[in-house]
Amino acid sequence: MNISEKNIRRARRIDRIATVVITAGGVSIICSVILILLLIMREAWPLFAATRATASEQHQSEIDAIAVGLDEYLRVTALIDDEGLVHLQQVEDGTPAGTLRIAPPNEEASRITAVTKHGAYDYTFRWDDNSATLATFRAIPRYEAGEERAFDYRFEVQAAFPPPEVNVAIAETHARLGAGGRLARADRLADGRIFLSVVAVQEDLFGNRTETVVSHQLEAPDAGPASVIVMNGAGTRLYAGTSNGQIQVWDLSNAENPRLTEDIRAFEDSRAITALALVLGDISLAVGDATGLLSTWTPVRPFPDAEQRRMARIHTLAQHTAPIERILISMRSKSILSISGDGEMHLTHMTSNRDLLSLRSDGGVKAAAFAARANGVAVLDNANRVLVWGIDNPHPEVSFGTLFGKVQYENYDEPAFVWQSTGGTDAVEPKLSLMPLIFGSFKGTFYAMLYAVPLALFGAIYTSQFTRPRVRGLIKTTVELMAAVPTVVIGFLIALWLAPIIERNIISVLLSVGLLPAVFITFVLALQPLRRHNFVKRLERGYEFVVMVPVVLLACFVSYHLGPMVEYVLFGGDFQQWLFRETGERYDQRNAIIIAFGLGFAVIPIIFSISEDALSNVPNSLKAASMAVGASRWQTVWRVVLPAASPGIFAGGMIGFGRAVGETMIVLMATGNTPIMDWSLFNGMRTLSANIAVEIAEAPVGGTLYRVLFLSAVILFVITFMVNTSAELVRQYLRKKYAQFH
Repeated sequence: MNISEKNIRRARRIDRIATVVITAGGVSIICSVILILLLIMREAWPLFAATRATASEQHQSEIDAIAVGLDEYLRVTALIDDEGLVHLQQVEDGTPAGTLRIAPPNEEASRITAVTKHGAYDYTFRWDDNSATLATFRAIPRYEAGEERAFDYRFEVQAAFPPPEVNVAIAETHARLGAGGRLARADRLADGRIFLSVVAVQEDLFGNRTETVVSHQLEAPDAGPASVIVMNGAGTRLYAGTSNGQIQVWDLSNAENPRLTEDIRAFEDSRAITALALVLGDISLAVGDATGLLSTWTPVRPFPDAEQRRMARIHTLAQHTAPIERILISMRSKSILSISGDGEMHLTHMTSNRDLLSLRSDGGVKAAAFAARANGVAVLDNANRVLVWGIDNPHPEVSFGTLFGKVQYENYDEPAFVWQSTGGTDAVEPKLSLMPLIFGSFKGTFYAMLYAVPLALFGAIYTSQFTRPRVRGLIKTTVELMAAVPTVVIGFLIALWLAPIIERNIISVLLSVGLLPAVFITFVLALQPLRRHNFVKRLERGYEFVVMVPVVLLACFVSYHLGPMVEYVLFGGDFQQWLFRETGERYDQRNAIIIAFGLGFAVIPIIFSISEDALSNVPNSLKAASMAVGASRWQTVWRVVLPAASPGIFAGGMIGFGRAVGETMIVLMATGNTPIMDWSLFNGMRTLSANIAVEIAEAPVGGTLYRVLFLSAVILFVITFMVNTSAELVRQYLRKKYAQFH
């Protein structure tokens, strides 16, 4: 039959068009996937961006200031002189922006002799008569029609303290206003002693207030003279560093009886402690010493069963070239700015242990301020020059160590992998370790595959090699329909229906794992002598499942009724109580067993369909040749069919694995979403995909949590890509190895 030239040209034209369309479609899909990955990476990449500092123009000040302040908006610096005047200057050019006055607490006080800052905005001023004032620096925004946002600045006096009854010069003063109007003042004297004054305010039922002043001289036996002190924000705890390298912790909660709770030899070489500051949250203590080393100390249990925590060094941060003189604390994160005597400054972060930024003031540092938002630093050098740095430091708490390594957190006795994105207050360390989430993803996938692969593979072998075509079509259609069930329905059913049933019958479920195979094998062995009968021979022609279904149901029935008896005999009638008593492990209703059933149900259709197709496509000539030389049907399946179909079977398993790793709704609904690292069957997990779904709604756009969630998506993408690539490589290898079978 001759084909016309016109039809040939038409066929070739259609062929070319189809080639272009298919190629364009494939390339567009690849490009789309790459673009999606780049988009996700674009949101995650700023996590690892370097901290940047932008210096303003350095300007000379005519004011002989003793302290400097910086508002959180980086608009003005506040230069405080010894007469109590606060000179506001524009950051950009140093032009005057107003003057404030700090009122002295009494008529005898005329000049300020020392200034200390704590918290975000609070200052303690000590006057020449040794009285003290506690004041707060405020920047209050206001808006006027047709104008940009403007600010009103003020110093608000919170409390005044009378002079302590001491006959030695005062070297350092700290004052605090606590709950209920409780006032606490601590003075380090020039001879190294510490003098404490506490004003307790009490109010009776009629509203009458009485003030009780209690004073103490804090003395520690065998301790060197205090070289620096600091109090917590409530004024209930005081830390002192000594000139011989000791750290003292005083409990001031009972004003009548302050107690020395710890006296620690911080450094074996007895180096002097030169600077102290409490990190945001007042739990960890930042310590600077005479060698220029910055470290942080946190209460930990010295051994697991210890009742009390003791201060221990958990982080070693920046190393200066000169003794550290000042430590300034961020009020937004665990960032710490340490300043040495030679003008060297290091911005570090306690949790991530990162040295974020290094700055230097060539003229030394007479006074310094750290903006409340940790977005700027102001320095007044020894020549009265003012320099301000704006700091871009959006994600100081993130490093490869905090994301993938063990970290020693506050209130933790040892380094751990922890995911806890939010806390009760902003002072709580964000714990953003991705390891519990990666572990949870693999844990859920492992148990799901442990359940799904045997069922799907043996089902595919039986359906493709032992059943009749009509039965095969029915079974395959039914299994493939399972894939059409929405995952949200699966998650809903196993979380609210299946989980309580398994919780009530957990011993029966565990018994069935061993009893079902045992009964199945026993029945098959018992059936062997009957194979010569025609009835059994007819069953062996693809209808074995008709007999096996009642056997499986019988095994389930026996397991169900045997479970309570076994639980009573072996576990005293309460398996969950026994589990907690003997192992310390709690039984969670939504655990790995539930996930195994739910995820397994979702991936069985994929593994079954691909495996069944691979097995069915093995040429009949191979099977016929095997059976012609005397091999049984099972021997043929094991020695011929399975090796020939192994590339397809492996691909099906890996696709199922990738499907399980990326599943969201089932693990979101059916686990406790607890980010723990434990292989136990009886507790849950949190996966990468479920974590993204849980956290993304609460993550501020552009914030650290937001970008870490995008990084989680990148990791999930990489895991899936690696699994699929590895599967394809292994499939190609198996295909070449068993090519002789085709």
